[in-house]
Amino acid sequence: MDYSNPPEEHWVNVGDLKVHYLDWPGDGLPLLALHGMASSANWYERVARYLAAGHRIIAPDQRGHGQTSQASTGYDWETLTSDLIGLLDSLGLDLVSVIGHSWGGHVASNLAARHPHRVNSLIMIDGGFQDGHLLPDPTEISFRERFRPRDVSGDKEEFLTRLKEQLANCWGNDLEKIVLSMVYENEKGLMEDILRPSHHSQILTSMWNEPPSTVISRVNCPMLIVPAGPRPERAHTEFSRMREVMLGAVVNVAKNVQVEWVLDTIHDIGYDKPEELADIIDHFLDGK
Repeated sequence: MDYSNPPEEHWVNVGDLKVHYLDWPGDGLPLLALHGMASSANWYERVARYLAAGHRIIAPDQRGHGQTSQASTGYDWETLTSDLIGLLDSLGLDLVSVIGHSWGGHVASNLAARHPHRVNSLIMIDGGFQDGHLLPDPTEISFRERFRPRDVSGDKEEFLTRLKEQLANCWGNDLEKIVLSMVYENEKGLMEDILRPSHHSQILTSMWNEPPSTVISRVNCPMLIVPAGPRPERAHTEFSRMREVMLGAVVNVAKNVQVEWVLDTIHDIGYDKPEELADIIDHFLDGK
Protein backbone atom coordinates (compact mmCIF):
# COMPACT_ATOMS: atom_id res chain seq x y z
CA MET A 1 0.00 0.00 0.00
CA ASP A 2 1.29 3.48 -0.90
CA TYR A 3 1.52 5.86 2.04
CA SER A 4 3.61 8.48 0.22
CA ASN A 5 0.83 11.07 -0.20
CA PRO A 6 -0.61 12.06 3.18
CA PRO A 7 -3.50 14.55 3.16
CA GLU A 8 -3.23 18.23 3.87
CA GLU A 9 -4.75 19.18 7.22
CA HIS A 10 -6.88 22.32 7.58
CA TRP A 11 -9.36 24.10 9.84
CA VAL A 12 -12.11 26.47 8.76
CA ASN A 13 -14.75 28.40 10.69
CA VAL A 14 -18.32 27.36 9.83
CA GLY A 15 -20.82 29.27 11.93
CA ASP A 16 -19.89 28.63 15.56
CA LEU A 17 -17.80 25.57 14.66
CA LYS A 18 -14.12 25.29 13.95
CA VAL A 19 -14.17 22.45 11.45
CA HIS A 20 -11.13 20.24 10.96
CA TYR A 21 -10.80 18.49 7.60
CA LEU A 22 -8.34 16.43 5.58
CA ASP A 23 -7.76 17.32 1.94
CA TRP A 24 -6.20 15.02 -0.64
CA PRO A 25 -5.58 17.31 -3.65
CA GLY A 26 -6.54 15.86 -7.00
CA ASP A 27 -8.28 16.46 -10.31
CA GLY A 28 -11.87 15.87 -11.28
CA LEU A 29 -15.12 16.43 -9.39
CA PRO A 30 -14.37 16.64 -5.66
CA LEU A 31 -15.51 13.92 -3.27
CA LEU A 32 -16.88 14.92 0.14
CA ALA A 33 -16.14 11.93 2.40
CA LEU A 34 -18.18 11.61 5.62
CA HIS A 35 -17.18 9.32 8.46
CA GLY A 36 -19.45 7.28 10.72
CA MET A 37 -20.69 7.88 14.25
CA ALA A 38 -17.90 8.13 16.86
CA SER A 39 -15.37 7.97 14.01
CA SER A 40 -13.27 10.67 12.32
CA ALA A 41 -12.07 11.99 8.97
CA ASN A 42 -9.04 9.71 9.32
CA TRP A 43 -11.27 6.68 8.61
CA TYR A 44 -10.72 7.43 4.91
CA GLU A 45 -6.92 7.37 5.00
CA ARG A 46 -6.53 3.87 3.55
CA VAL A 47 -9.13 4.10 0.80
CA ALA A 48 -8.02 7.63 -0.13
CA ARG A 49 -4.62 6.25 -1.12
CA TYR A 50 -6.38 4.57 -4.06
CA LEU A 51 -8.96 7.25 -4.85
CA ALA A 52 -6.75 10.34 -4.63
CA ALA A 53 -5.05 9.70 -7.98
CA GLY A 54 -8.25 10.69 -9.78
CA HIS A 55 -10.16 12.80 -7.29
CA ARG A 56 -9.82 15.57 -4.79
CA ILE A 57 -11.07 14.18 -1.48
CA ILE A 58 -12.28 16.39 1.36
CA ALA A 59 -12.97 14.52 4.61
CA PRO A 60 -14.23 16.64 7.53
CA ASP A 61 -14.52 15.75 11.17
CA GLN A 62 -18.23 16.28 11.67
CA ARG A 63 -19.74 18.23 14.55
CA GLY A 64 -18.63 16.75 17.89
CA HIS A 65 -16.12 14.38 16.27
CA GLY A 66 -12.36 14.31 15.84
CA GLN A 67 -10.75 17.74 16.06
CA THR A 68 -13.85 19.72 15.12
CA SER A 69 -15.49 21.80 17.87
CA GLN A 70 -17.71 20.10 20.38
CA ALA A 71 -21.25 21.47 20.25
CA SER A 72 -23.93 20.79 22.83
CA THR A 73 -26.69 20.65 20.19
CA GLY A 74 -27.08 20.41 16.43
CA TYR A 75 -26.98 16.65 15.78
CA ASP A 76 -30.16 16.78 13.71
CA TRP A 77 -30.03 16.29 9.94
CA GLU A 78 -30.79 19.92 9.11
CA THR A 79 -27.93 21.29 11.20
CA LEU A 80 -25.46 18.58 10.20
CA THR A 81 -26.11 19.18 6.51
CA SER A 82 -25.93 22.95 7.02
CA ASP A 83 -22.48 22.43 8.54
CA LEU A 84 -21.39 20.69 5.34
CA ILE A 85 -22.88 23.35 3.06
CA GLY A 86 -20.93 25.92 5.08
CA LEU A 87 -17.75 23.92 4.57
CA LEU A 88 -18.35 23.61 0.81
CA ASP A 89 -19.09 27.34 0.56
CA SER A 90 -15.87 28.18 2.41
CA LEU A 91 -13.93 26.01 -0.04
CA GLY A 92 -15.69 27.47 -3.08
CA LEU A 93 -17.16 24.10 -4.10
CA ASP A 94 -20.55 24.31 -5.76
CA LEU A 95 -20.97 20.62 -6.69
CA VAL A 96 -19.53 17.45 -5.18
CA SER A 97 -20.07 13.73 -5.07
CA VAL A 98 -20.69 12.59 -1.50
CA ILE A 99 -19.46 9.42 0.19
CA GLY A 100 -20.74 8.38 3.61
CA HIS A 101 -19.69 5.43 5.76
CA SER A 102 -22.15 3.99 8.30
CA TRP A 103 -23.97 6.93 10.01
CA GLY A 104 -22.13 9.14 7.52
CA GLY A 105 -24.32 7.49 4.87
CA HIS A 106 -27.38 8.90 6.62
CA VAL A 107 -25.82 12.36 6.72
CA ALA A 108 -24.85 12.03 3.04
CA SER A 109 -28.36 11.02 1.94
CA ASN A 110 -29.84 13.92 3.90
CA LEU A 111 -27.39 16.28 2.22
CA ALA A 112 -28.45 14.98 -1.20
CA ALA A 113 -32.15 15.23 -0.32
CA ARG A 114 -32.02 18.67 1.29
CA HIS A 115 -29.49 20.31 -1.05
CA PRO A 116 -29.89 18.50 -4.39
CA HIS A 117 -28.21 21.27 -6.39
CA ARG A 118 -24.95 20.67 -4.48
CA VAL A 119 -24.70 16.86 -4.82
CA ASN A 120 -23.81 15.18 -8.10
CA SER A 121 -23.95 11.60 -6.84
CA LEU A 122 -24.29 9.71 -3.56
CA ILE A 123 -22.26 6.74 -2.31
CA MET A 124 -23.18 4.99 0.95
CA ILE A 125 -20.65 2.53 2.42
CA ASP A 126 -22.38 -0.03 4.63
CA GLY A 127 -24.63 2.70 5.93
CA GLY A 128 -27.57 4.95 5.23
CA PHE A 129 -30.04 2.05 5.34
CA GLN A 130 -30.15 1.25 9.08
CA ASP A 131 -33.80 1.74 10.06
CA GLY A 132 -34.86 1.03 13.63
CA HIS A 133 -38.50 0.78 12.55
CA LEU A 134 -37.66 -2.46 10.71
CA LEU A 135 -36.16 -4.21 13.74
CA PRO A 136 -37.90 -7.36 15.03
CA ASP A 137 -38.87 -5.27 18.09
CA PRO A 138 -39.43 -1.88 16.46
CA THR A 139 -39.28 0.39 19.48
CA GLU A 140 -37.02 3.34 20.13
CA ILE A 141 -35.68 1.56 23.23
CA SER A 142 -34.59 -1.51 21.24
CA PHE A 143 -33.11 0.72 18.54
CA ARG A 144 -31.06 2.65 21.08
CA GLU A 145 -29.84 -0.58 22.63
CA ARG A 146 -28.62 -1.93 19.28
CA PHE A 147 -26.78 1.30 18.45
CA ARG A 148 -25.52 2.13 21.93
CA PRO A 149 -21.97 3.52 22.30
CA ARG A 150 -19.21 0.96 21.76
CA ASP A 151 -16.91 -0.28 24.52
CA VAL A 152 -13.99 2.14 24.87
CA SER A 153 -13.09 1.18 28.45
CA GLY A 154 -9.57 0.75 29.81
CA ASP A 155 -6.35 2.60 29.21
CA LYS A 156 -4.69 3.20 25.86
CA GLU A 157 -2.86 -0.14 25.85
CA GLU A 158 -6.02 -2.10 26.71
CA PHE A 159 -8.03 -0.20 24.09
CA LEU A 160 -5.49 -0.89 21.36
CA THR A 161 -5.10 -4.54 22.38
CA ARG A 162 -8.86 -5.10 21.95
CA LEU A 163 -8.85 -3.45 18.54
CA LYS A 164 -5.79 -5.39 17.39
CA GLU A 165 -7.70 -8.58 18.20
CA GLN A 166 -10.94 -7.41 16.56
CA LEU A 167 -9.14 -6.14 13.44
CA ALA A 168 -6.38 -8.75 13.31
CA ASN A 169 -6.90 -9.41 9.58
CA CYS A 170 -6.18 -5.81 8.63
CA TRP A 171 -4.22 -4.28 11.50
CA GLY A 172 -1.21 -2.04 10.81
CA ASN A 173 0.65 0.90 12.33
CA ASP A 174 -1.42 3.28 10.22
CA LEU A 175 -4.63 1.85 11.67
CA GLU A 176 -3.43 2.55 15.21
CA LYS A 177 -3.10 6.22 14.29
CA ILE A 178 -6.54 6.20 12.65
CA VAL A 179 -8.43 4.69 15.59
CA LEU A 180 -6.67 6.94 18.10
CA SER A 181 -8.05 9.97 16.23
CA MET A 182 -11.53 8.95 17.46
CA VAL A 183 -10.83 8.79 21.20
CA TYR A 184 -9.11 10.71 23.97
CA GLU A 185 -7.46 9.96 27.29
CA ASN A 186 -9.35 11.35 30.30
CA GLU A 187 -7.89 12.67 33.53
CA LYS A 188 -7.78 9.13 34.97
CA GLY A 189 -5.76 7.83 32.02
CA LEU A 190 -8.75 5.96 30.57
CA MET A 191 -9.91 6.12 26.97
CA GLU A 192 -13.24 7.67 25.98
CA ASP A 193 -14.95 8.38 22.68
CA ILE A 194 -14.53 11.97 21.53
CA LEU A 195 -18.24 11.84 20.65
CA ARG A 196 -19.90 12.57 24.00
CA PRO A 197 -22.70 10.22 25.18
CA SER A 198 -25.25 13.06 25.11
CA HIS A 199 -24.32 13.84 21.50
CA HIS A 200 -24.49 10.14 20.58
CA SER A 201 -28.00 10.13 22.05
CA GLN A 202 -29.03 13.15 19.94
CA ILE A 203 -27.80 11.37 16.80
CA LEU A 204 -29.92 8.31 17.62
CA THR A 205 -32.94 10.57 18.12
CA SER A 206 -32.48 11.91 14.58
CA MET A 207 -32.02 8.41 13.16
CA TRP A 208 -35.19 7.22 14.87
CA ASN A 209 -37.36 10.24 14.09
CA GLU A 210 -36.27 10.60 10.44
CA PRO A 211 -35.26 7.13 9.18
CA PRO A 212 -34.07 6.31 5.64
CA SER A 213 -37.62 5.73 4.38
CA THR A 214 -38.35 9.45 4.86
CA VAL A 215 -35.18 10.57 3.08
CA ILE A 216 -34.06 8.19 0.31
CA SER A 217 -37.18 8.67 -1.83
CA ARG A 218 -36.31 12.39 -2.06
CA VAL A 219 -32.81 11.76 -3.46
CA ASN A 220 -32.74 12.37 -7.21
CA CYS A 221 -29.06 11.92 -8.05
CA PRO A 222 -27.46 8.56 -8.92
CA MET A 223 -26.87 6.48 -5.80
CA LEU A 224 -24.50 3.61 -4.99
CA ILE A 225 -24.82 1.46 -1.87
CA VAL A 226 -21.83 -0.69 -0.93
CA PRO A 227 -22.91 -3.16 1.78
CA ALA A 228 -20.45 -5.34 3.67
CA GLY A 229 -21.00 -9.03 3.02
CA PRO A 230 -20.39 -10.72 6.39
CA ARG A 231 -17.67 -13.14 7.33
CA PRO A 232 -18.83 -16.80 7.09
CA GLU A 233 -19.44 -17.05 10.84
CA ARG A 234 -22.01 -14.22 10.66
CA ALA A 235 -23.54 -14.97 7.27
CA HIS A 236 -26.82 -16.48 8.48
CA THR A 237 -27.38 -14.68 11.75
CA GLU A 238 -30.47 -12.68 12.64
CA PHE A 239 -28.31 -9.53 12.45
CA SER A 240 -27.29 -10.34 8.87
CA ARG A 241 -30.85 -11.09 7.76
CA MET A 242 -32.11 -7.90 9.40
CA ARG A 243 -29.56 -5.83 7.50
CA GLU A 244 -30.72 -7.35 4.21
CA VAL A 245 -34.32 -6.39 5.02
CA MET A 246 -33.25 -2.81 5.77
CA LEU A 247 -31.19 -2.62 2.58
CA GLY A 248 -34.09 -3.96 0.53
CA ALA A 249 -36.42 -1.35 1.96
CA VAL A 250 -34.09 1.45 0.86
CA VAL A 251 -33.59 -0.02 -2.61
CA ASN A 252 -37.38 -0.25 -3.04
CA VAL A 253 -37.90 3.49 -2.53
CA ALA A 254 -34.75 4.77 -4.26
CA LYS A 255 -35.13 6.35 -7.71
CA ASN A 256 -31.72 5.57 -9.21
CA VAL A 257 -29.66 3.09 -7.20
CA GLN A 258 -26.95 0.50 -7.71
CA VAL A 259 -25.84 -2.03 -5.09
CA GLU A 260 -22.34 -3.50 -5.09
CA TRP A 261 -21.54 -5.93 -2.28
CA VAL A 262 -18.04 -6.33 -0.87
CA LEU A 263 -18.02 -9.94 0.26
CA ASP A 264 -16.39 -11.57 3.27
CA THR A 265 -15.51 -8.35 5.04
CA ILE A 266 -16.33 -6.19 8.05
CA HIS A 267 -18.38 -3.05 8.63
CA ASP A 268 -15.19 -0.98 8.26
CA ILE A 269 -14.64 -1.97 4.63
CA GLY A 270 -12.19 0.89 4.22
CA TYR A 271 -9.85 -0.77 6.72
CA ASP A 272 -10.20 -4.30 5.40
CA LYS A 273 -10.50 -3.96 1.61
CA PRO A 274 -9.64 -0.36 0.69
CA GLU A 275 -8.45 -1.11 -2.84
CA GLU A 276 -11.59 -3.10 -3.74
CA LEU A 277 -13.77 -0.38 -2.24
CA ALA A 278 -11.94 2.33 -4.19
CA ASP A 279 -12.32 0.34 -7.43
CA ILE A 280 -16.09 0.08 -6.89
CA ILE A 281 -16.37 3.80 -6.20
CA ASP A 282 -14.25 4.71 -9.24
CA HIS A 283 -16.28 2.41 -11.52
CA PHE A 284 -19.54 4.00 -10.34
CA LEU A 285 -18.28 7.55 -10.75
CA ASP A 286 -16.87 6.80 -14.21
CA GLY A 287 -20.05 5.14 -15.46
CA LYS A 288 -22.93 7.15 -14.05
